[in-house]
Amino acid sequence: MALDKEALDSLKLDRSGEAGRYTMTAKRKKWLVPAIVAGVMVVAMFVVFGGGGPLTVETAVAEPPAAGGAVLNASGYVVARRIATVASRSTGQIVEVTFEEGAKVKAGQVLARLDDAAARAAWQVAVRQREAADSQLREIRVRLAEAGRTLDRTRQLKERGLVAQSALDAAQTEADSLQAGLAVAEANLATSVARVRQQQQVLDELVIRAPFTGVIVSKAAQPGEMVSPISAGGGFTRTGIATVVDMDSREIEVDVNESFINRVSEGMPVEAVLDAYDDVTFPAQVIAIVPTADRQKATVRVRIGFKQVDDRVLPDMGVKVRFLDPAAAKQTPPKAWVPATALVAADGASRVWTIVDGKAQAVAVKVGPTRDDLVPVMDGLAPGATVIVSPPEGLEDGKRVQAKAAG
Repeated sequence: MALDKEALDSLKLDRSGEAGRYTMTAKRKKWLVPAIVAGVMVVAMFVVFGGGGPLTVETAVAEPPAAGGAVLNASGYVVARRIATVASRSTGQIVEVTFEEGAKVKAGQVLARLDDAAARAAWQVAVRQREAADSQLREIRVRLAEAGRTLDRTRQLKERGLVAQSALDAAQTEADSLQAGLAVAEANLATSVARVRQQQQVLDELVIRAPFTGVIVSKAAQPGEMVSPISAGGGFTRTGIATVVDMDSREIEVDVNESFINRVSEGMPVEAVLDAYDDVTFPAQVIAIVPTADRQKATVRVRIGFKQVDDRVLPDMGVKVRFLDPAAAKQTPPKAWVPATALVAADGASRVWTIVDGKAQAVAVKVGPTRDDLVPVMDGLAPGATVIVSPPEGLEDGKRVQAKAAG
């Protein structure tokens, strides 16, 4: 029986496809191992760095310390209690100015000089008159001494009967005349001395000096201009040369509504914040309450003195003040304030989570009682630190976090 060749061929197994699959499997072996290694490394990085990215958390900034117990807020200005516009007591032309704005001067320091030619000439005349009066006085004293000796001799001769009474009378008259002349000469000398002092005073008044130690805040005259103690010349004559401020006399003046003035007392502690430096608090205290009210504004003026004057404090700067309760001011102020939701209790202790170099870090803190959703931190945290608000569960030290402002 003949076999059907086509039927036999149909019974053969085609292994070409399987062989192909075996070939592909061999090729996969070349990249399968590196892929597995890379996958292990990704998993390891995921575990080490806390997942695929940083954890997003809400944050807040620890507020700087502020003494509690404020009973009243007010605003005002920095003023200088000792300020003077320096002028001349004489009318004259300025020949020299020795200062510029911002210069520090000492009491008695020369600020300017006026033309003193006429005054110096008058002073020299007075000096010569004083010298002449002094010479005249010395001459009369010599003549009076001689007249006294002549009178004594004449008196002796009269007692012996050697001269007439008229000679004794003449000697007595000469002595009395010179005695009277001596009084006149002494008066003339005193007058001459006084005139010299007067002319010296005129010269001194032509030298303008600083009345006290301070800082020049304005320069109002230049060499060549006329200056006078009174306004004259249609506005072409200066009445002042410079304005000097005693920087040690700086203080604060605020207007307090008369309805709240009963909350303020002398010696009361105050916190002052300048508009120019709103991040700096200057300790101060009430100096005095001016005993009068402004009927138009219904306010009472209060003077406040700085406990330590800072060079940054300048006259006419705007300032805001907080009048503090004296009892509360004696308490130890906190180092910072944080939201109450940032506080975490653990094992009977308190802590907050901070962010350092992009990672969470737990910090143990000592806190006081909560006030208006804020917690005073007495120790353990500095103002300005970034804290995590409402820390999520499972937060650990070193966890990468991304901060966003609390809404």
